[in-house]
Amino acid sequence: MSLHLLLVEDDATYAHGLAADLIGLGHRVEHVFDGRLALAAIDREQYDAVILDRMMPRLDGLSVVEMLRASGITVPIVMLTALSMASDKVDGLEAGADDYVVKPVDPHELIARVQAVIRGRRWTASESDTIRAGDIVVSPTSFRAWRAGQPITLANLELKLLAELARHAGEVLTRAMLIERVWGYDFEPETNIVDVYIRRLRMKLTEQGGADPIETVRGIGYSLKP
Repeated sequence: MSLHLLLVEDDATYAHGLAADLIGLGHRVEHVFDGRLALAAIDREQYDAVILDRMMPRLDGLSVVEMLRASGITVPIVMLTALSMASDKVDGLEAGADDYVVKPVDPHELIARVQAVIRGRRWTASESDTIRAGDIVVSPTSFRAWRAGQPITLANLELKLLAELARHAGEVLTRAMLIERVWGYDFEPETNIVDVYIRRLRMKLTEQGGADPIETVRGIGYSLKP
């Protein structure tokens, strides 16, 4: 599958080499050097995914992600950065990035991660469109969710995570199971991406004042209370 990618990277030498590698793998790549140019490019073009450097002058990658998500733009974003501390990865994921890759990265691995994120965004209609668990209702094919009759605004992956938990309410889903079913990975990434998304989901499910419906099973995974 050929992808239309936006590469946002201020290191010209590294960017040109990576872009050439990605093009060599059969993908269309547009390259910009900073966050402001990235926002302008995303405003005028539709991309399959954005590969976004974190540390840039003028407007850094975290700010770009936050601005895009605040505007309701859900384009898949893989952050590409030299920062490898766990806290840096969590910051990127909490800002709204879908994945976080430490450079230098093999272009084949990068494309695999991008494709996994894109697969995770796709939905397949089930026999029953509506999934219910307690006072939570999820409609995967219409990308909507409610709690106690009140709509909940969720990003695509948050909605998919909630649907998976609701579909198996009362059961414990391991992190590896969620990684495979929600993100489409057949391996467990180095980041604690599941925990980050669970934390974001909890905040949105309880912002109306309800009790936290997600139970943490220490060392194993998570369960949505039926």
